[in-house]
Amino acid sequence: QVQLAESGGGSVQAGGSLRLSCVASRNIFKLNDMDWYRQLPGKQREMVATIAPGGATNYADSVKGRFTISKDSAKNTVYLQMNSLKPEDTAVYYCAARHLLTSTWGQGTQVTVTS
Repeated sequence: QVQLAESGGGSVQAGGSLRLSCVASRNIFKLNDMDWYRQLPGKQREMVATIAPGGATNYADSVKGRFTISKDSAKNTVYLQMNSLKPEDTAVYYCAARHLLTSTWGQGTQVTVTS
């Protein structure tokens, strides 16, 4: 089973930027949609961005125009570039590989945005 490892989280002031990375243990991009989710304490995970095998992307309304998802197949890595960060973006961010009805999750990385 593929393993996913997120990195790049941290603490940043509002208006700042972070880039999250998610490295897969093998190349899965041809068959899997790659998703970024986030979760606040006590809340359900919400989809932030997704990228299909063909490269089509989709974003939550709350991050459109600020976040960009991309992937580098040669590095088995998916990125989430986050700009103009807001305190409400504070959450644990997870990447997931989704194929049909099955998702594999990473361990998550904390993003904290201070005002």
